[in-house]
Amino acid sequence: VLIILVEKRKKTMVATSTPSATLPSSKEESAVPAVFNSVIANTNVLVGRELEWAKNSEELLAKHVEANNKGTIVRTRFPPEPNGFLHIGHAKSMNMNFFAAFEKLGVPPESRRTIFRYDDTNPEAETQEYIDSIYNDLTWLGWKPEKTTYSSDNFETLYQLAVQLIKNGRAYACNMSKVQVEAQRDLALRRVKAKNAGRDPDIEAPLDPLLIPGPNRDTTVDRNLQIFENMRKGVYEEGEWTLRLKMDLESANPNMYDLVAYRVKYAPHPHAGSDWCIYPMYDFTHCICDSLEDIDYSICTLEFETRREPYYWILWALDMYRPKVYEMSRLNLQYTVLSKRRLLKLVNQKFVRGWSDPRMPTISGLRRRGYTAEIINSFCNDIGATRAINVVEIEKLNQTARLILAPKCRRAMAAIDPIAVEITNFDDAIQMEFENDEKEEDERLAVMEYRVQNSPTDESLGYHTVKLTKKIYIDSSDFRLEDHADYYGLTRNQSVGLKYYGGNLTCEEVIFDDQAAGKIKLLRCVVDKKSDRKKPKTFITWAPEDGLKCEVRVYNNLFTVAEPTEAWEEELNAESEKLYPNAIVDPSIAEFCDSKDVSQWKANASFQLERFGYFVVDIDTSFSFETCRGKIVLNRTVSLKEEEFKKTVSADEQAALNARRAEQRRQMEAKEARMKINPKDLFRETPEYKGKYSQYDNEGVPTHDASGVELTKSAIKTLKKEQAKHSKVWGKK
Repeated sequence: VLIILVEKRKKTMVATSTPSATLPSSKEESAVPAVFNSVIANTNVLVGRELEWAKNSEELLAKHVEANNKGTIVRTRFPPEPNGFLHIGHAKSMNMNFFAAFEKLGVPPESRRTIFRYDDTNPEAETQEYIDSIYNDLTWLGWKPEKTTYSSDNFETLYQLAVQLIKNGRAYACNMSKVQVEAQRDLALRRVKAKNAGRDPDIEAPLDPLLIPGPNRDTTVDRNLQIFENMRKGVYEEGEWTLRLKMDLESANPNMYDLVAYRVKYAPHPHAGSDWCIYPMYDFTHCICDSLEDIDYSICTLEFETRREPYYWILWALDMYRPKVYEMSRLNLQYTVLSKRRLLKLVNQKFVRGWSDPRMPTISGLRRRGYTAEIINSFCNDIGATRAINVVEIEKLNQTARLILAPKCRRAMAAIDPIAVEITNFDDAIQMEFENDEKEEDERLAVMEYRVQNSPTDESLGYHTVKLTKKIYIDSSDFRLEDHADYYGLTRNQSVGLKYYGGNLTCEEVIFDDQAAGKIKLLRCVVDKKSDRKKPKTFITWAPEDGLKCEVRVYNNLFTVAEPTEAWEEELNAESEKLYPNAIVDPSIAEFCDSKDVSQWKANASFQLERFGYFVVDIDTSFSFETCRGKIVLNRTVSLKEEEFKKTVSADEQAALNARRAEQRRQMEAKEARMKINPKDLFRETPEYKGKYSQYDNEGVPTHDASGVELTKSAIKTLKKEQAKHSKVWGKK
């Protein structure tokens, strides 16, 4: 009886599980115009893998064209899930959906529409905080959606469509456990692989009726409708029942193995409230919402490419309009992770200060670090959006920031790690300065004050004054106790120039707090502006005695390796944040550091601290310009030029690095040796094939394995492809 049952199931499976038998034929669809929007100039772009299910009937297409203003507008959508803060990968997606896609298609600005949709189908991971942050980030980046929607607003419609699928025999209630479903999927995949390899699936992966079709797949419509209604009423426990789509267990794509459409979740929804205890899955929801909103182009990243089949199968099964789907490569940025799971772990385990930590690749983190909307959007424009998978150098983002900040930021001097300097001949210097001042009395600034242009390239940014005082501060990087041929800064035997003052600074005495530790308390120096003084090798910046005390946070890459691995937690950079709590900055920036003007949702005031980089006022700032009280915190956005981070490695790490390099050399040598092998000898001489085969055809393609068993047609076809690939490389050597 069991054998008869299995054979019967095998004969009926295709008819009951795959819609291919009832798909519209190419002939039926031939009358549908390829161009359905009159405003699209370039129809050969944003084209993905074609599927029969993706074809629209003339009626569906006509309704869609009518809904989109008779085809005179083109609509995309940006659909983030509110389960975390947006990151720079989302910025690329926004750039594509709000701008770049239309540019590629040649759509005029007046015909462009983009819907901003929250794909909010997982209440346990979604919060109002995430919903608000996503809206604020999108607004801050300057994108203006046609409207804002929520997938959850369609919950009732989605439920009714699921009921329709049940009535049509294309969905069923299932109580298989997670383990059983995984076993079912594994069996289906093994059968497909056996069939594709030319082997008998009934021998290699025989059907188990408890798995395929399983206990639920062929049950009645009435039974499935009743269970689904009970799911909605809250009769069952979480995980007890699901609603699955009756798709295709013989497909080569595992995403067609009867995906779950609904599951029970007793959790309130941040937008929809507590009305629902069953929630639709992403795969079921987003294609339907795309269709309901009359989206023309549904753009996602390449990991969703295998989701094309279920996307179009669901819309085909419901006879709904099918948008065009295009997959682009996701953004991979050096020294960064963009996985929400990993970002969440960084936050929860306190590796960073939170989602808006300046080291985080979130939009909030980038904004707090000083990257403006213009920088982020310009970076996304520059890297573009294609299907090519690559890793973008972090220096491209940094250089974009420098190019945009340079002409806009006012300059100021600072000592980030300050050393106090007492000018012992200050009174004499004042007298000399007064005697050398050739300006008329009413044109003079106070003695030792110098007018400095806020930007050397843009006079419209105005001026500020700097004042040389008896006590000043220089940065510790500008002083050393010992001379060195490559060091141009201040030493006990080497003078430097003081910027804007113009004269030399010479150290005469070093006073230590702790001489054994080399901790310096004060430098006693003299200044010299005489015409016959020795020309200094360099001029250093400084801060006056009345400079603003502030905390400076210097940020570097979050990871020590360009492409973090599965061991990413061990690759975190312990020096990604360096704090300088006693920095001194020129007081000319005080009015721009008032905490009342600082917000986490806007780009705060930025400066170029001369020689140190570009800095932004941080949201931890409590300074009041009116009272001159409170704390100023500055974050470094980016250095003035590229810096190379050098990690200290242990002996074991160095050994592992040497081993990897040796393996890379070995692989390169093997590759070069392989390139020299004639394609006809590929399977005889190449080490990985040597000894595997006993007979070959006239072109050198194996026909029998080492034991003399004839190879299958599929196996020979695969080997021919490998030989053809090798022939191309061999021909270029």
